[in-house]
Amino acid sequence: MKNKRYLIVTASVGSGHEKAAAAVAEAIQHRCPTAEIHTIDFMSVKTSIINAFMKCCYLNMLHFVPNLYEFMYQFTAGKKKGGFVKWAMSSVIVHSMKVLIKKYRPDIIICTHPFPADAVSHLSERRRRDFTSCAIITDYSVHQMWVCPNLDNYFVAIDFMKEQLVEAGINGDIIHVSGIPVGEEFSQTLDAGACRTKLDIDQGLPVVMMMGGGLGLGGMDMAMHQLERIKKQIQLLIIAGKNTELKKRVEALAVQSHHKVNVFGYTDQVADMMAAADILITKPGALTLTEAMSLGTPMVLHEPIPGPETDNARFMDQGGMAIWLHSGDSLSKIIGDLLEHPAKLDEMRRNAEKYRKPTAADYIAEAIISNA
Repeated sequence: MKNKRYLIVTASVGSGHEKAAAAVAEAIQHRCPTAEIHTIDFMSVKTSIINAFMKCCYLNMLHFVPNLYEFMYQFTAGKKKGGFVKWAMSSVIVHSMKVLIKKYRPDIIICTHPFPADAVSHLSERRRRDFTSCAIITDYSVHQMWVCPNLDNYFVAIDFMKEQLVEAGINGDIIHVSGIPVGEEFSQTLDAGACRTKLDIDQGLPVVMMMGGGLGLGGMDMAMHQLERIKKQIQLLIIAGKNTELKKRVEALAVQSHHKVNVFGYTDQVADMMAAADILITKPGALTLTEAMSLGTPMVLHEPIPGPETDNARFMDQGGMAIWLHSGDSLSKIIGDLLEHPAKLDEMRRNAEKYRKPTAADYIAEAIISNA
């Protein structure tokens, strides 16, 4: 029996799509050590100049005119308008997928972003017979852009998303409620005290962690000013991600803070930090939320990117794993109240236990391998 060739196609727009791809690749490789796995960034210049240009437009829109992004998200959410936009985009990006297929000759294609998934769906019936196709949706709701009728398998986070896809015309038999895949380090039970020792942080102070995703997005400057209002000293673990300018600003603010502040750039110690933290303050990117939920870390969510992150925040807030900070809410009051009422934090941890699926990557790998 020949070794299977896997093509995992992701997108470097935030770290979530790439993290999900890496988690599934790791799980497949663990089960099939000789499998040939290629993980490709669909939005990189190496893949396509046009795709890279679309990525640049997306990031600039988020930074400069987020309201326009929200309009575009809502505009394309409907079946008719979303279908037209998908058709227009697929006519551009399907060529990129054809090039990748010709180069890697995959037996299985796994997509963690809707653009490559849609490109695969638009390939001819003859070409699609050459491989099995899978989509892993890395949010807690289904946007019209994810509705690709010619894929072989879908993996979604929660039951409601399966209902959404079925309502959109996808066969329910190919939809697996797997959870969102996270790295192996988030699927383990980590002791908070041991993680604090490992990180060399104070065992006696409450620990509040702040992060904004791999791109370092989120109003950390303002959040730090708000947290200065908490009179009781706390310990802050702040991850600025790849945003070097943000890291410099936060480090300058840390010098003036009456709290103990540790500032990090992009780091591989996120799991230990989440386990060590009493509370995580973050923008609601789905992978960050899933990682925290897997470890049972209570969350306070702020400044969602309009659209999918708003849906993510709503799910976490309604599920009781997180508190969604709305305009006019006081971050310092919410954090202060949580730290003064540990029973509330325990309740949030129990709620996370109800929804967590830390072995999602293993489930997805097993399903793909057995159906390939």
